[in-house]
Amino acid sequence: MIGPVWPLPFPALALLIGAPGAGQDEALARWPAQWGGQVLRQRDFGRGAGAQSSGALASLLSAAGTALQAGQGVMLEGDFTLPAPRRAALALARAEHLPAVALVLDLARSELPPASAEAFEALRRTGQDLEAEGFSLVYRLHSRAETQAVTLRPVPLAPDRRDLRGPFDLIGDVHGCLPELRELLAALGYRSGPDRAAPEHPGGRQAVFLGDLTDRGPDSAGVLALVRAMVGQGSALAVLGNHDEKLRRALKGKAVQTGHGLAQTLAELSAEPERAGALALLETLPSHLVLDGGALVAAHAGLPERFQGRDSGAVRRFTLYGDIDGRTDEAGRPVRADWAATYGGSARVVYGHSPVSEPRWVNRTLNIDTGCAFGGQLTALRYPELELVQVRAHRAYADYGRPFL
Repeated sequence: MIGPVWPLPFPALALLIGAPGAGQDEALARWPAQWGGQVLRQRDFGRGAGAQSSGALASLLSAAGTALQAGQGVMLEGDFTLPAPRRAALALARAEHLPAVALVLDLARSELPPASAEAFEALRRTGQDLEAEGFSLVYRLHSRAETQAVTLRPVPLAPDRRDLRGPFDLIGDVHGCLPELRELLAALGYRSGPDRAAPEHPGGRQAVFLGDLTDRGPDSAGVLALVRAMVGQGSALAVLGNHDEKLRRALKGKAVQTGHGLAQTLAELSAEPERAGALALLETLPSHLVLDGGALVAAHAGLPERFQGRDSGAVRRFTLYGDIDGRTDEAGRPVRADWAATYGGSARVVYGHSPVSEPRWVNRTLNIDTGCAFGGQLTALRYPELELVQVRAHRAYADYGRPFL
């Protein structure tokens, strides 16, 4: 009989949590080979009573950090029935911008050896709400038979689309400029037809939208519908921009400021089917995309190498807003550091967010937000050809309020 299959993000930090003798050996005999992660056991970093010491735990987590930095998944087995060691492991996962997963061997007391009584009580007392502690996923097993039946299946993190090799057409901030978007897609060779939900390329190319689909332009609802149809049929990918994220929160009933064109977008999405369709699209968009075996990164506001392919609050903030630290200029606008000036990664990073008068190449990064909604151009990069295709805005739909970079 085939047992349950549990999806597990990869890479991630997975903690095997249970009282001694709860089936750790049986689990580690099967799961790491299925998941693909490295196994580290606390007892291998100390001897005797020292194996449960703070020094052994620190050495265990240090070794785990090295593996996580290298992009490996790590499964830890050790003294995690108490909150303090779990907090240390969670802090490590946050520092590496990767999810932490709890695999809980929550067996009955009668199934455990006598020496496990203290750890059993600790887990029952403190381990009933691990999600609240910060674990992104918690699986519980209640018998050794369950442990033997479960199969782990590795699932790439949302940004990881290294399997997609292209060719791609990366498109800068559209901001509701539907007429210009249709013109640009036509210039890139995308065609519509009676049997297609949306434009697609006869050569199998995929459009990659770099976020900020909405606000300021004449038809944000139309842009959302077009992009949703292209994504649905496989002719496009997209990442989340800060305007898209704000719209997503508004559609979920959150209190947001409706300036910078959001009020108009919400008015255009007054019909419930349109709102539901827009939200369905926005809820699926990743923070960024790693493509072509890791050679290409698409992110709304850019992304330094240390964040690429990872998923955390810090990663999402950077992709949405760029390199900000809370400071503002004399006009109250966020001050952004020029992360691209010091970029040394091997991947090409294509981004937008901050309008430039012409596409801006710096190191291996390219900003293609050329301010279409403000009367500039809508720009695409053909990859791997590295050719630029542009169409001029039909008019200025909004005032940027200052010169482009």
